[in-house]
Amino acid sequence: MYRVWVVEQCWVWTGRILAGIALLLCLPLLLLLALLVKLSGPGPVLHVSLRLGQGGRSFRLYKFRSMRPGAEDELAALIAAHPERQQAWEERGKLSADPRVTAFGRFLRRSSLDELPQFFNILKGDMHWVGPRPILAEELCRYGEQVALLHSVKPGLTGLWQVSGRSSLSYAQRVELDLQYIRERSPALDLKILAKTLPEVFKARGAC
Repeated sequence: MYRVWVVEQCWVWTGRILAGIALLLCLPLLLLLALLVKLSGPGPVLHVSLRLGQGGRSFRLYKFRSMRPGAEDELAALIAAHPERQQAWEERGKLSADPRVTAFGRFLRRSSLDELPQFFNILKGDMHWVGPRPILAEELCRYGEQVALLHSVKPGLTGLWQVSGRSSLSYAQRVELDLQYIRERSPALDLKILAKTLPEVFKARGAC
């Protein structure tokens, strides 16, 4: 048991060190993207939201802003005006061709560049490189009796769901993939997922 703990801690700290290196290497790109987000319209550069992490603790998750200001307040009105979107929202937790997303935000999402600020979350110890999705508190009910399992690990920048279809999956499928990853997780599985992530990002398969 002690040996397993030591291996896991080494893996965690390796991830944090690599996140620090990635931040330094990506700094010019991060600054350029921040400038382009700022020029794309009014609003902050970063979108900060409270997510649930290991042990059910809340943390601030960072992304480049891809929606116009006040987008979260528009959701109810948007669904009410377009009832056909209600089912899509309930099944996937996302809207395809979401009108709240800015033109540059659409590029950020398709390329997954909006998630680069999450290197800070890994460096801070909120997240791992690989893990289940960092969810909002209101999404917790989707996990039913498996909440304790979900909270047993840190969420990840990428995960099994991301290399298995991304946003084209239903919410139920994403939940099952999260839980499958937790049950089967190992450094070998993490490396396999990391190796598959970059090709998936370039394909933009299931991104929206």
